[in-house]
Amino acid sequence: MMKGVAVSPGIGIGKAFLLIEPDIRINSSRIESECCEEELNRLNTAAEVSQEQLKAIYKKALERMGRKDAEIIKAHIMILEDPFFMDAIREKITSSQITAENALKQTIEEHVQMFKEIEDPYIRERAADISDVGMRFLKNLLGISFQNLDDIEEDIILVGYEITPSQMAMLDRKYIKGIVSETGGITSHTAIIARNMDIPAVLGVSGIMEVIKENQLIAIDGYKGIVEVDPDSDRRKELFDSLARKNAIRKKLSWLINAQTRTRDGKQVELLGNIGKPDEALEALQKGAEGIGLFRTEFLYMDRSTMPDEEEQFEAYKKAAAVMDGRPVIIRTLDIGGDKEIPYFNLPKEANPFLGWRAIRVCFEMKEMFKAQLRAILRAGAFGNVRLMYPMIATVDEVARANSILEEARQELRERGEAFDEQMKVGIMVEIPSAAITSDHIIKEVDFFSIGTNDLTQYTLAVDRMNEKVSSIYKKFSPSVLRLIKKVIDVSHNEGKVTAICGELAGNPEACLLLLGLGLDEFSMNASSIIKIRKIITSVDFRQAELISKRAMELEDAVQIEEYLLQELKNLGLDYLLEL
Repeated sequence: MMKGVAVSPGIGIGKAFLLIEPDIRINSSRIESECCEEELNRLNTAAEVSQEQLKAIYKKALERMGRKDAEIIKAHIMILEDPFFMDAIREKITSSQITAENALKQTIEEHVQMFKEIEDPYIRERAADISDVGMRFLKNLLGISFQNLDDIEEDIILVGYEITPSQMAMLDRKYIKGIVSETGGITSHTAIIARNMDIPAVLGVSGIMEVIKENQLIAIDGYKGIVEVDPDSDRRKELFDSLARKNAIRKKLSWLINAQTRTRDGKQVELLGNIGKPDEALEALQKGAEGIGLFRTEFLYMDRSTMPDEEEQFEAYKKAAAVMDGRPVIIRTLDIGGDKEIPYFNLPKEANPFLGWRAIRVCFEMKEMFKAQLRAILRAGAFGNVRLMYPMIATVDEVARANSILEEARQELRERGEAFDEQMKVGIMVEIPSAAITSDHIIKEVDFFSIGTNDLTQYTLAVDRMNEKVSSIYKKFSPSVLRLIKKVIDVSHNEGKVTAICGELAGNPEACLLLLGLGLDEFSMNASSIIKIRKIITSVDFRQAELISKRAMELEDAVQIEEYLLQELKNLGLDYLLEL
């Protein structure tokens, strides 16, 4: 039995089909200056071949995966069309006098490393997309053939060191019973496509390619992240029984998709979805979201060589608002910088990017870009219930400064005669401890708070949760963080305003009763978690949740708090939801 990351639920059993990548050797010797032109021509030819291949894959992806997932392949085409990427390769060929394949390999490695250093897991996983495009480009440059995935006509589990979106686009869903790879995580494009195609998947299984043999029978559990080799008939029956049980639970809970989120004694809260692109709004709605609690706008700026203009952003925000049809759509302004690097911004390298020039700090200095985004959001407000949210706020002065720029954007729209929401609600992300501590001052300048528990925990405990040396210090139920959350909720309620949580804690079943009891107004999460959080809330009295949260807040240690909350979930007979 081997363990990995459970990224797409389900049970899959089939013969292993191994994706074998060739050992590519690169000539690293220098070339004569007169040979550079020939290398540039080889590069251009390989780029054209790669683009044509990806265009054909895009058409196949539209048929097999749908437009939403096919857009991932389109983004791959855009990488090859990106002059920033191509010019970097050409410059290496001519200035360093190296072969086209050596220059391409170096450029890929630089781009992959740049993305891997980014803290945000969703953006960090884009390194795999650069690697996917780069490997295709490199193979075409060297005349290496591709493994044929089109002729699979039996039930298989696809196993590889890395399984890419372009490879997945070639698969016939009918025969693919599961996906296993050594790399990748919950936010990788491979994981996203697997979930959308309803294919069980376990990624990040270290050493799997050394253990599994071609055509060997394997079983995967996409709920628990387990891979088993040669399971016997009893074990196969046990796995399928487990799958049937989980499906029965989901079917039993399906009535909750369109239900109100109300406790047994009448306390109502809202469960919202987090999205990165407008197309994801419909999926959130179909899974029971009562609105969008976090629209991460930085994804509109990625996988391209220039920033989106006001009109393009307006259309994206308007689309999400239209899908939600009057339900709230909270749009966070651009959150990049420091660790979230986008090449065409040309942001400086920093010694400590987590405490550096990022998010609202970048927007203050790139004022015209910021105003273009604000105008687009304001205009989208004319087509739905849109709200605006600033990230990375540390002080009340920053809120005042952001609101001053927002007023400039409003005035420009008035002068243009554009329709927009004059009364749009404005809030902030509470993710820096100073904002939580001074929330009593900040609340007077905004309409709502949304707590980003991931960063709030990281900054409060002074721990980089991506650093394996100190990640054990990162405790989601840290008493210090919980006290800050309680303070922010209490402050907003004293002013007759609301607080949401849009970090991972919002979709955590163990945290649900605690947050409900603290008075949290809105839970914003990955849409797949909505149904289980709604089940918990609709199964208890608010007074009961208050007593549970009061007891939890009296405990001194994060481990004690987590164990106590788990026990309360078990006492209510709701711990089975942890399996979903």
